[in-house]
Amino acid sequence: MKRILIPLAAFSLLFAACGGHSAAPSADTDADSLLADTVTVDSTDSVEASEPVPMAADEFFDDFIFNFAANKRLQKARIHFPLPFLKEQDTTRIQASAWKMEYFFMTQDHYTLIFDSEQQMERVKDTHLEHAVVEKIFLSQRTIRQYEFRRERGLWMMQTMKEIPMAASHNASFLDFYAHFASDPEFQLKSLAEAVHFVGPDPDDDFSTMEGIITPDTWPAFAPELPSDMIYNILYGEPAEEKNTKIFLLRGIANGFEMELSFRRQNGRWLLTKLIT
Repeated sequence: MKRILIPLAAFSLLFAACGGHSAAPSADTDADSLLADTVTVDSTDSVEASEPVPMAADEFFDDFIFNFAANKRLQKARIHFPLPFLKEQDTTRIQASAWKMEYFFMTQDHYTLIFDSEQQMERVKDTHLEHAVVEKIFLSQRTIRQYEFRRERGLWMMQTMKEIPMAASHNASFLDFYAHFASDPEFQLKSLAEAVHFVGPDPDDDFSTMEGIITPDTWPAFAPELPSDMIYNILYGEPAEEKNTKIFLLRGIANGFEMELSFRRQNGRWLLTKLIT
């Protein structure tokens, strides 16, 4: 295979063309707080469950969850109260009067998704999807808070909230690896495939892309800043057993930024195989 090494100067131009954007790690979040990044809903902001909502908001789960995270009235209308909250062996029920607005990733400039394959990524566009789970993953505390939604008579409703150990996740092995990869530059170098395929915008042509190979000696010029404390994920449908491939997607909110990192597990080790910006 012919290897193309992308010069550091070209990368500098590429970074400038992308607006110099990098995804900043999220602020520290207390996993023991029931809703750590929320604010109290005003008592006057009550809502009837029968309040009409445009049907278009429920066609795709992604459209719904953005509306759910931004609209207080819609949020309270789409939660089954009292909401069961399962943690370890205990179940508590949250009353509507005690609920605090959950903004999810709307309080930051990006969100993250984890897929097993490119085919699985197509589930985002599935209008027949009936089940989805939003995950708030606390990497340092090694816990995950899950918000489970199901479609009822065409409307997405939150039915349950859970807190589970990261080890019980569908993505347990990868999340354990990612927590180390995102926070340790030396570990990143050890976790590169022999040749990492790179695809990104051509700094000399706004309508073209450039491709090449990143090797360990050029990796520091390309290494992205990744969130290392808390990330989000959405499970579209029922998860299967963990696969040996993962696609980690970092997507900006309202700024057009997107970065895709592909990993493969070989002999028990996760390795980065592709970077797309």
